[in-house]
Order: sequence, then structure tokens, then C-alpha cells
Amino acid sequence: MARALMTIGAILFIAGAVIWAVSKLGLPLGKLPGDITWETANVKMHFPLATMLVVSAVLTVILNIIARIGRK
Repeated sequence: MARALMTIGAILFIAGAVIWAVSKLGLPLGKLPGDITWETANVKMHFPLATMLVVSAVLTVILNIIARIGRK
């Protein structure tokens, strides 16, 4: 149980560091064309569809490269 919690904590730490670094670089993630924002008087909803697709594609490429290097 302790090992699982430490692994989850490390993953969350790395994800937070990446998000922080991306925000410092000035990349417009979350504000790309294709991200949907819907506002009414009491409700504001944001669906970052284009951002999710970009992040997914980048992570897929990175993880495939890591997997290929690991197989050699």
C-alpha cells in the first residue's frame, strides 16, 4: 500500500511540474481553437477538447519512443 501511494504521489508531482512548466512557457493550452467554453448567468463550463487531443498525441509519441528504446 505504501509503495502504491508513493508512486501515485510521484506521478502527481511530475504532472504538476509539467503543468507548471507549460504555463511558464506561455503555451495556450486550454485556450486553443476547438476548446469549448459555455457560460450562463450562474454556470461556466469549459471543455478543452482540442487541448486534450494535442496532449494525447504528444504523450503517445513520447511513450512510443520510450517503449522502443526500452525494447532494445
